[in-house]
Amino acid sequence: MITSLLIANRGEIACRIIRTARDMGIRTVAVYSDADARALHVRQADEAVHIGPSPARESYLVGDKILAAARATGAEAIHPGYGFLSENADFAQAVLDAGLVWVGPNPDSIRAMGLKDAAKARMIAAGVPVTPGYLGEDQSPERLKAEADAIGYPVLIKAVAGGGGKGMRRVDAPEDFADALASCQREAASSFGDDRVLLEKYVLSPRHIEVQIFGDRHGNVVHLFERDCSLQRRHQKVIEEAPAPGMDPETREAICAAAVRAAQAVDYVGAGTIEFIADASAGLRADRIWFMEMNTRLQVEHPVTEEITRQDLVEWQLRVASGEPLPLRQDELAIHGWAMEARLYAEDPDNGFLPQTGIVGEFRPAGYPRVDAGVVAGDVVTPFYDPMIAKVIGHGSDRDGARADLLSGLDRLTTWPLRNNAAFLYRLVDHPAFADGAVHTGFIGQHLDALTAPPTPSQQLLDAAANSLAEQAGMLPDLRYVARPDARVDAWTVCVGFRLNAPDRREIRLWDGAHGYSGRIGSADGTVAHWTRGAGVLAIERGRTYYFSLNAPRHAGAGAVADGAILAPMPGRVTAVEIAAGASVSKGQRLVTLEAMKMEHGLVAPFDGVVAELNADAGAQVSEGALLVRIEKAE
Repeated sequence: MITSLLIANRGEIACRIIRTARDMGIRTVAVYSDADARALHVRQADEAVHIGPSPARESYLVGDKILAAARATGAEAIHPGYGFLSENADFAQAVLDAGLVWVGPNPDSIRAMGLKDAAKARMIAAGVPVTPGYLGEDQSPERLKAEADAIGYPVLIKAVAGGGGKGMRRVDAPEDFADALASCQREAASSFGDDRVLLEKYVLSPRHIEVQIFGDRHGNVVHLFERDCSLQRRHQKVIEEAPAPGMDPETREAICAAAVRAAQAVDYVGAGTIEFIADASAGLRADRIWFMEMNTRLQVEHPVTEEITRQDLVEWQLRVASGEPLPLRQDELAIHGWAMEARLYAEDPDNGFLPQTGIVGEFRPAGYPRVDAGVVAGDVVTPFYDPMIAKVIGHGSDRDGARADLLSGLDRLTTWPLRNNAAFLYRLVDHPAFADGAVHTGFIGQHLDALTAPPTPSQQLLDAAANSLAEQAGMLPDLRYVARPDARVDAWTVCVGFRLNAPDRREIRLWDGAHGYSGRIGSADGTVAHWTRGAGVLAIERGRTYYFSLNAPRHAGAGAVADGAILAPMPGRVTAVEIAAGASVSKGQRLVTLEAMKMEHGLVAPFDGVVAELNADAGAQVSEGALLVRIEKAE
């Protein structure tokens, strides 16, 4: 067994690996960039090494720096986690050439499955069904457009070297293909250094089913059953569960057997995932499930598999990398109950899911269910990396039990003041259609308005906050307290309710930002999670953290930015400028494309008008709030 391990990653996965390695008696070494100097994984590891500036391409993606850190600390093995260098065959080979242990598959296996077109060809040879599409070498826009027309719309453009939803676009009509291709190629080149793409027929009622597989160096390969990862937004997984809803034993046997064949076809060692797309229009059927790709690494959603199999997959990785056989045979593995995972992102669902940055002033997981986090209170979310900060995992004896467990964890999960998607996740898991198992990859888009509607705090929550604020302000003994500080104090404005055989009940005005509410003093039952924070009260309900105070907001004056000003919503790099100064634009037309937190964000015109000012250049770095474009309304 290895005795020292360097984790070539960051965030929650680095913390997860450190925890398991420590339980196994393995010394851990963390690496960190400037932005991560005080990150949680750095504080948790036995030793930490600085590897460069904040951008990943200057630190976490520089293999030579990772190897130098391993040599300097005497680490025997390198675990890449997921993302960054985890599927880089050249780096894996460099680790082995340096005489170190690579916690992952052989470099040849990574190469075989890393390029989607070559992987599909290999799967066809192995008898694994694949989706119809185009895998050709001719990457000219004309040839790709002709192939898309032949496949039939909708069609999916996918980066050959892609993963994690990057470099992927759905195209519904021929006239949209050119723009989608250009955007996809830009994102692919930026994320993977390779702008080649393949085309696939887009399945109209798709479900994303994947199988966890594991191989060792003794020729053994097993599966650890399937996961359903259909709930996605912009091809990024949001909710995952295991097993898959509606999966019967015969279909499970067929898809899992195909996954094992796929792994055997590349002599696979370690943890991997075989991803399939299913046409769920007539339920899950083995003849309507096709291979999409293989991820030659541990997946973000691996905890749901751990929960239903009662196995630690990181421990399996470390044992296999040390040369041990798989801990269990296939006939020793079984499904125990159900598990669901929700990804907690620093993003604002109320504002188009824009990634957020800043200090995590409060971070209080409810204590249950399982929470795998990469931050604690006081940490900072920066613009340099993926905005996922934690995963909340529920488990139960059946799907309803797992869903209830996950809801209980999301209900009182506090992340403040950093905006996050916990309330969105709660609504998603609580949605009746999700409860019925009617999942598909278009689910979030289909129900987006309901899932992102502005929340309204319950009266119970308002009353609990009102009582806390009143006590904090010394109002409780004062029967003459009025709702508005500037109101007259007379019989018409004093908010005291006289009742026979009941206590007095008074109302005070609470403010959460610009939103005002009425809370009743003397009526709270004390069961709502809330506590004092500064001059206000934090109160948590259904994943939403409110900060109530007695202070009305100060409204912006004449210095506020006009509606025609297009500002950078976060720090990032301008990847495309699609208009010129003086040009006429229409409402909704894309003006500038900004890349931040590994995603492209299109900034559009708010109304018909003329480009009066243009301050954006392709390739330029811009800060949050920078004025990029100013539109004047058309006459």
